[in-house]
Amino acid sequence: MGTVSKALLPLLGSADLVIVQGDTSSALGGALAAQLAGVPIGHVEAGLRSHDRRRPWPEEEFRIAIDSDATLLFAPTELSVANLRRERVRGRIFLTGNTGINAALLRLPANPVRSANDGPPRLLVTCHRRENWGGGMASIAGALRRLAQENLACIDLILHPNPSVAAQMRLLLGVEPGVTLHPPCGHSDLLRRMLHADLVLSDSGGIQEEAAALGIPVLVLRERTERPEAIATGHLTLTGLDAICIVEAVQRMLSLDGAALADCPYGDGRAASRIAAIVADWLGDRFNAAPGSKPDHALSAQTLAERKLAT
Repeated sequence: MGTVSKALLPLLGSADLVIVQGDTSSALGGALAAQLAGVPIGHVEAGLRSHDRRRPWPEEEFRIAIDSDATLLFAPTELSVANLRRERVRGRIFLTGNTGINAALLRLPANPVRSANDGPPRLLVTCHRRENWGGGMASIAGALRRLAQENLACIDLILHPNPSVAAQMRLLLGVEPGVTLHPPCGHSDLLRRMLHADLVLSDSGGIQEEAAALGIPVLVLRERTERPEAIATGHLTLTGLDAICIVEAVQRMLSLDGAALADCPYGDGRAASRIAAIVADWLGDRFNAAPGSKPDHALSAQTLAERKLAT
């Protein structure tokens, strides 16, 4: 994050707002650079909380730190809004939905349809979280091995770009019949693979939202999630990392045979336009309130677009 902050600082001299998304080290680096430059921060995906700083680590600490300094907080759900209010953040909170749903829907045809599979159920698996390295990965692999050996499902595991994580999964499952290891893939390819799956197993945060938008159930290979809304709607099930619990959860979900799920709780795919409108209003108010400026409540969209906005 120090590298990101140093790289961004020279670019922020004329910026009116820095927008960061999510809870990565680069997001925190961008927020720290903005703080050092005295530039207000807008945080997309604000208010997500697992309420356990170790799970996921360090993401939980990063998002708390960003939210504490943000001027504009774009929360995806009512629960995220409630988390921010409970923490008494100083910035303004807006309920917008999540831009991750925008990104997923933009990469797929309108009204995407899930593919029907002939033969055994097909599972799509991803895993990479730092807290699952070592024993957690071994337990996940043990569950997948049992599912494959008992012919309960065909398993497609997409390897993570992290070479250490990929190497461990190759060692554990590289010669296991019924488990196919795939190289890392792009976002569009991942979404297409999800549409071909009967069930997704993952420790990813973004996949929890994307699968909910596509109507695909997910077993979350973690002890905690910062996206619990979809547990209540039936899109997500927390399995933990015990191999037996994972296998039993797969069997239980597959026995439901495509039961209908509730609407996606993470938004309707229009979060980006809502955030853009909020930012435009905020920049207009800030510009009109600047010393020497004349109030102009009908400030044009073109004028707003010309204002400096660092993203």
